[in-house]
Amino acid sequence: MTLSNRGWQLMLGVIAMLAASSPQYVWALFVPPAQESLAVSLPALQVTIALFSIFQCAFGPLHGLLVERFQARWMVAAGGLLLGLSWVLSSFVTSLPLFYVTYGVLSGVGTGFVFVAVTNLVAQWFPEKRGFAVGMVVGSYGMGAILTTLPIDAIIKAYDFRTALLWVGVILGVVCAAAGLGMRAAPVATESEAGGASAARRSYTPGEMLKTPVFWLLFLMMIMVGTGGLMAISQIGVIARTFGIGPATLVFGVAALPLALTLDRIANGASRPLFGAISDRIGREPTMALAFVMEACGIVALLHFGHDPVLFVLLTGVVFLGWGEIFSLFPAAQADFFGPKHGAKNLGWLLIAVAVASVLGGPLAAYMFELTGSWSTVFYIVSGMDVSAALLALLVLRPLRLRAVAAAT
Repeated sequence: MTLSNRGWQLMLGVIAMLAASSPQYVWALFVPPAQESLAVSLPALQVTIALFSIFQCAFGPLHGLLVERFQARWMVAAGGLLLGLSWVLSSFVTSLPLFYVTYGVLSGVGTGFVFVAVTNLVAQWFPEKRGFAVGMVVGSYGMGAILTTLPIDAIIKAYDFRTALLWVGVILGVVCAAAGLGMRAAPVATESEAGGASAARRSYTPGEMLKTPVFWLLFLMMIMVGTGGLMAISQIGVIARTFGIGPATLVFGVAALPLALTLDRIANGASRPLFGAISDRIGREPTMALAFVMEACGIVALLHFGHDPVLFVLLTGVVFLGWGEIFSLFPAAQADFFGPKHGAKNLGWLLIAVAVASVLGGPLAAYMFELTGSWSTVFYIVSGMDVSAALLALLVLRPLRLRAVAAAT
């Protein structure tokens, strides 16, 4: 297991995740023009991103099974081609049901292949630095839209959203597939290589994992924290408009919404290796509590101060900084508890929580907004869920892990 081999695989994983991130993280740019072009309501259109998350995450167990059967390289290549094809097809459809299939289903399946395969691959290559390595690739997934947000916004303004889907979809699909073809499986590592933070002394099968209270606690916490971030991802364009921040609103000479989206991607991506590395040092649970409370504070502050364009840009960055780390901390914690051997399949089960959160933060949050005419209720609910998850991490998850470690020694 040489450093050069590991570094090469990590780099390919970063590239693939960069390319795969745009279907989720630039969705907000497509919402206003797609809603107008398809002549549909906001909750109906937001079903698209909910379907995306469902097929990306709720089908995670199937994705994990396929990854273990067909290897990461083929799954990433296939996922890249699927997500590219989904955007190309979406550029031509003119009805909402077909848009559900092309954008929601196909790109969800494609990114699900990429996400599970790459995350599991680097966890295998870096058993002793799992939080950092997983954080690097999922951070790239969070940051990838930095490269596409401003170009897509420019293409939409110069042409239309369909042209952006067509041109950028081809590029993303080719880049992701090419990166996947260079991936190789890691040498088999002993489970003791995971380091002292691990509670696992053997690898659990999915069936064994699903019988443990630890898994369901992680699952519940991931729903609770994921809801706030997915609400921000799917609704940020509408939130900005509600706060009086429109296309002509400038911050430092740049349109406020694209600038916010770019900063959000930086914060979202940086949070994953940052908090992953912190958790390798101080433990998963204290790091979770810190990040979750940060998200809760950011959401409440955004509600009260987000009408100011500069504060809107900065506070959405705080929200994403406190949210993005769930994709490094939860997979790392899961591998700590349940071992590496069945990592892809086990991760697939955990990612179902993100699909549930996408429904709560997407169409359900949009419905509550339309029902009440305000974001206040939604924002207070999701911030309360964040604080509750932080308390669960410290008061329930940590004691469970310490007891598991003690029992294994």
